[in-house]
Amino acid sequence: MNANRQGSLLDFIEDFTRRFPTYVDEYETLLTDNRIWKQRTVGIGVVSPERAKALGFTGPMLRGSGVEWDLRKKQPYEVYDRMDFDIPVGTNGDCYDRYLVRIEEMRQSNRIIRQCVDWLRRNPGPVIVENHKVAPPSRIGMKQNMEELIHHFKLFTEGMHVPAGEAYASVEHPKGEFGIYLVSDGANKPYRLKIRAPGYAHLAALDEMSRGHMIADVVAIIGTQDIVFGEIDR
Repeated sequence: MNANRQGSLLDFIEDFTRRFPTYVDEYETLLTDNRIWKQRTVGIGVVSPERAKALGFTGPMLRGSGVEWDLRKKQPYEVYDRMDFDIPVGTNGDCYDRYLVRIEEMRQSNRIIRQCVDWLRRNPGPVIVENHKVAPPSRIGMKQNMEELIHHFKLFTEGMHVPAGEAYASVEHPKGEFGIYLVSDGANKPYRLKIRAPGYAHLAALDEMSRGHMIADVVAIIGTQDIVFGEIDR
């Protein structure tokens, strides 16, 4: 049971961040030096740094091949430029390195969350903009102010009218670079929308990564790709 289950959500999260590193230690005790685990992952599905970039790898797949690339560091957005964390990278580009990268990323993510909790402790206050043309008003406000109620319905039924043009924005998704390319003609719905899902490029490399290996090795390879079939089902 979480010791702060009866406290605030921030208490709950902070308590989790204190306990989580010990769980990651347990995962490593079970797997990292496990002889069978290493036999099934070391030297399996090797991808060189140059080939990883050519195949369009991002996220842990790219970093597992030794390329230090993380949008949160290289192209900071939101508050990541104020966060202190490291980018784990592999050396061999095999399934074992991709596993090690993800293990270390759990530790780094926990580190980021701790910093966010500390900041929120020092800076209590509203967590959403007050511009009701782009954000819904509070439920209390809707019940007391007809104008806010109208804004609420207009926002969720009509949406926003974006100036004509095109834009691309991306974030460091757990699987890699998740991007959205939008083309607007000035209406309240996009004229064109393209979602750049990281797993799509990774799965495309499955054949190349599996060449020369046993069929059983495909399980390890696709596991370290961390595929979510919902994002590659086109």
